[in-house]
Amino acid sequence: MKDNYKAAPVFEKFGLDFCCKGNQNFNDACKEGGIEPSSVIKELKQVNNDKDESVDFDAWPLDILVDYIRKRHHAYVEEKTPIIKSYLDKIESVHGANHPELKQVRDIFFEIGGELTVHMKKEELMLFPFIKRIQHAKDTRTVASSPLFVSVEKPIDMMMDDHAVEGEKFRKIATLANQYQLPADACNTYAVTYQLLKEYEEDLHLHIHLENNILFPKAIALEKEMK
Repeated sequence: MKDNYKAAPVFEKFGLDFCCKGNQNFNDACKEGGIEPSSVIKELKQVNNDKDESVDFDAWPLDILVDYIRKRHHAYVEEKTPIIKSYLDKIESVHGANHPELKQVRDIFFEIGGELTVHMKKEELMLFPFIKRIQHAKDTRTVASSPLFVSVEKPIDMMMDDHAVEGEKFRKIATLANQYQLPADACNTYAVTYQLLKEYEEDLHLHIHLENNILFPKAIALEKEMK
């Protein structure tokens, strides 16, 4: 997964968590999800055949990757969160009597929105600037200024804990929403809301993958190298 980002849709299709549980053994993950490993491997092989078209994020300098995450994924969360909140309010007020799960979906998403806002600010104000400084120090062969924390590993551990919590909450939303399958009485707003939720979850998975599996391990390794 780390080597070929285009594999993400395959894991999404089979319901395999490649971000928060990205270190889990492939066969164990398939067994846990009741999935035949050969079916996943078959589709992954097709992705590998198209690998030249994929983006190799693992080859990017850390400062470039940080900027990409902030401009692409953080901006996405900031843009879509209020929109989805508004839609959830609407469909819960109209369809809540027949679909009580909507209130739970709404409440959990509101929690996620608030928590992600705080989480991203911590990254943007503390963690990301230091990662960019150590990359700059390597590039210029200078010494990076001391951070407010003893090691980059401590804030990274905190960020990864947050990722695990938000990932689990979104799994609850997907379960409550029947994997975003629309009920028979769904209106257009209902359909749009579920589509937005699905896209939001997919973006969050990719967002977490870039940080947990690429940015954070490389930042830890670079800090050790610079010391």
